[in-house]
Amino acid sequence: MRSDEQRTTSKRFAFGFGFGSASRTMAGASGGGAEHPNEPRNEWLNLVALALWLFSIHLNLLVVFIILCFLPNPWAISALVLWLSQSLLPLYTDTPFANRVARFICKYAPTHFPIETHIEDIDALDPKRAYVFAVEPHSVLPISIIALTKHYGLMPVKKMKALASSAIFWTPVLRHVWSWLGLVPASRKCYKDLLQDGYSTILIPGGVQECLYLEYGHETIFLKKRFGFVRGAIEAGAPLVPCFCFGQSDVYHYWKPSGQWYAHLSRAIGFTPLIFWGMYGTPIPYPNRMYLVVGKPIDVEKNSNPSHEQISEVLKKFVAAMEDLFEKHKLAAGYKDTTLTVR
Repeated sequence: MRSDEQRTTSKRFAFGFGFGSASRTMAGASGGGAEHPNEPRNEWLNLVALALWLFSIHLNLLVVFIILCFLPNPWAISALVLWLSQSLLPLYTDTPFANRVARFICKYAPTHFPIETHIEDIDALDPKRAYVFAVEPHSVLPISIIALTKHYGLMPVKKMKALASSAIFWTPVLRHVWSWLGLVPASRKCYKDLLQDGYSTILIPGGVQECLYLEYGHETIFLKKRFGFVRGAIEAGAPLVPCFCFGQSDVYHYWKPSGQWYAHLSRAIGFTPLIFWGMYGTPIPYPNRMYLVVGKPIDVEKNSNPSHEQISEVLKKFVAAMEDLFEKHKLAAGYKDTTLTVR
């Protein structure tokens, strides 16, 4: 965890950016950087963007709870059917309206924290190549990945999609908004097809399992047995890019059960059910600064049928690179006392 002095500094920093001016920083390996122009701030637009992006998680719970309170009233049954039927509506992701909503969210929502993105070697990222951006940790919600999406406008690689739990795409409202932001179901086929079509992918290799081990002041990430994302990268010849976000685990408070039943339930439904809250007990995240580090690409030799030994060797390199990324940048991020466990 950060020291009291560091927390105070972070709060001042977050207040100045979250409610003053918006800033997106992109720094190179040399320590120099380029800063995006400040955007005009509007607190109401900031709130609306956050609501569109994150509130629908709690909105679904609230709507279903209210409807259940009125069952078996025929109107309540009709409302429940109507609400759940939104899960079956087609997703239109490449429309002017969808793009406007995505750009609006990416312009105003991240300024609430803010998110500072440090790219170790931006020249190593070829806009014409497909990469696998593997981001850790998962935290309550891996919201830092918004800084890597095309609508945010920092990354030189513009053709990108993010993989997310399939459960999201059965959730009314949430499925539409997050698909507009560039998220797709995290299936093996989808991952493989995206890379073959030249799309860079953003994923959280540790997945929802990491939520089972959430602990304040300590990060636990699951990588050592995550062979699937490495296999896909080798088959497509796509370099692996380790990314780590400091501060993401501090934007929400949370409570979760314990026990094996909880772990089994999480794996069965595809996400980890937990109670989390932000400012004033609402879904609004705390305006804590996040520091997202994008490491140097790890080149892989393309092989349509890689052996287990080849996959294991690349995975070891990736794990070592992630550990090095964490240790190298945790001081600059303000998390010098935070520890990391790779399982």
